[in-house]
Amino acid sequence: MGSSIRRTDLLALSNLRNDGRKPEEIRRMRIQMGPIRTTSSGNTSEAVGGSALVEMGLTIALATVRGPMACARRADELPDRAVMDVTVKAAPFAPSGGDRRITNPNTDRRLIEISHLLKRALEATILLQLYPKSRIQVQVVVLADDGGRLCAAINAASVALVDAGIPVKDILCACSAGYAGGGTDTTLVDLNRQEESSHAGQNAVCLPCAMLPQRGTLVLSQCEARLPDFVTMDRVLEAAMDGCRAVFDILQAAIRERASVLLGMRDGHGTVVNSFAV
Repeated sequence: MGSSIRRTDLLALSNLRNDGRKPEEIRRMRIQMGPIRTTSSGNTSEAVGGSALVEMGLTIALATVRGPMACARRADELPDRAVMDVTVKAAPFAPSGGDRRITNPNTDRRLIEISHLLKRALEATILLQLYPKSRIQVQVVVLADDGGRLCAAINAASVALVDAGIPVKDILCACSAGYAGGGTDTTLVDLNRQEESSHAGQNAVCLPCAMLPQRGTLVLSQCEARLPDFVTMDRVLEAAMDGCRAVFDILQAAIRERASVLLGMRDGHGTVVNSFAV
């Protein structure tokens, strides 16, 4: 009888990851700009300034942007810039591990943390001083979570801002890097759920970061694991920034394609193509 080899062993012999990618390769991305224009809340419908659906591997995030608009209370206004209102939610069917509990974005600790990090990254990107005494609302819903939901939320919000016509300093993009649990010392880019999880009692190292690539500005980086030295941290951070640059090329291509389609429609020719239907 012929001997058989498991898929995981074959990938390990080929120096590939569990999903077939090379260590420095990001997951496949698909982007759809303007998937929705109105949202329903009870019996009322609210217009959406911009929206974007971003898929990073099996992780999917939907972002919507409203504003600039007046603040609900004058006490919330700032005289010199706009106020950011950022919320991140997760669908009950989003987790890949079978957990179907409904999470409250106002009380769930991880969602509150992701909302805070996303707000900080967007505040460093948007030209808020152009809209004093106003409010910009950004809402992200994680539809599928296979790891890297913070990076997917940042990329979706960045594309939605461009779709809404909000002036930004640069296209904000995010990616993660780190080491998978199990004792491996190979630097991986754009970790998935399995790579973010601990193996054999060893915690994985995951460092998500967000940057403005054309300016070379790092606006966000976070690492909850302990790194052995600064050399390792620099190597992981540089790998994450390389991933951000790869993500930027994809975001830029999607935005340019969307702009060319809209210009063609203005001139009376061209149609909007749904990239997710292809």
